[in-house]
Amino acid sequence: MQAGVSEATVSRVLNGKPGVAAATRESVLTALDLLGYERPARLRQRSAGLIGLITPELDNPIFPAFAQVIGQALTRQGYTPVLATQTPGGSTEDELTGMLVERGVSGIIFISGLHADTSADMERYERLRGHGVPFVLINGFSPKVRAPFVSPDDRTAMRLAVTHLVSLGHRRIGLALGPARFVPVQRKIEGFTQGMTAELGVPAEHVPDLIEHSLFTLEGGQAAATALLTRGCTAVICASDMMALGAIRAARRQRLAVPEDVSVIGFDDSPLIAFTDPPLTTIRQPVQAMGQAAVRALLEEIGGTPAPHSEFVFLPELVVRGSTAAAPRGGSDAGGNPEG
Repeated sequence: MQAGVSEATVSRVLNGKPGVAAATRESVLTALDLLGYERPARLRQRSAGLIGLITPELDNPIFPAFAQVIGQALTRQGYTPVLATQTPGGSTEDELTGMLVERGVSGIIFISGLHADTSADMERYERLRGHGVPFVLINGFSPKVRAPFVSPDDRTAMRLAVTHLVSLGHRRIGLALGPARFVPVQRKIEGFTQGMTAELGVPAEHVPDLIEHSLFTLEGGQAAATALLTRGCTAVICASDMMALGAIRAARRQRLAVPEDVSVIGFDDSPLIAFTDPPLTTIRQPVQAMGQAAVRALLEEIGGTPAPHSEFVFLPELVVRGSTAAAPRGGSDAGGNPEG
């Protein structure tokens, strides 16, 4: 027997008889699960309820990473996570929310949803509150939504990246990000501007020349980085690891080596990104801590002690790997102005 116990013990567990240690009982039930047998109905753990988790498309590995952490945390608390993914041309966030509400979920966690889009109508979240469904939002803050938010500190993240590149001798540093209407993008621009002004004395009005908006994809990163490299940037900070991989591709298309000619920094530290060529220097989102905080806040709401309308902000961490190095000799000046 897989659990290493006698048939008599297995029989006692299956028939709910006393005289079996709790640890032994659990190992027998686990062995049944591993072997593909269904537990007898009375021994199955009753779900405390369904929790919806709405994510953007799963192409970006940071979203499955969040889903895994949140799913595990919910399961440990006896809840059943239901993953609802938006796909291009598929169900919208509103449609997925409606489907989850119809299925009687106990709560919903939104990751990088419309709450992060300053152009979106935030009334949809008030309507959800009207249905009596508690929810928590990850990445992106709106003062109009009465709910707990969980975010990384985007401003500090950019200052960390700028400081690292300046210490390596870079003076002309570019920033590649997604569309300007998203809250995390706006915060990254603020942090980048503060960093460039404080570290290099670049006048704030010159910083926009070093910023390029595109899509949060490999192709988007390639397009943004191509524009920044054309403007003489010797380093590019990207708003996601996927964009950073695109930036590396853009450099290579221009026959530039990473990191010898161009340094690249990503954002997320998503799974497998340490194994790229070169291994990517990136800003690590504290996914584990953020996911657990989101679950904790949601379960408090479900339990009747609502978390305040506040934002739990988590400090990111710079992870230095092989895609950043000393600036090439004769690199461009800082702000596009001769005094540098």
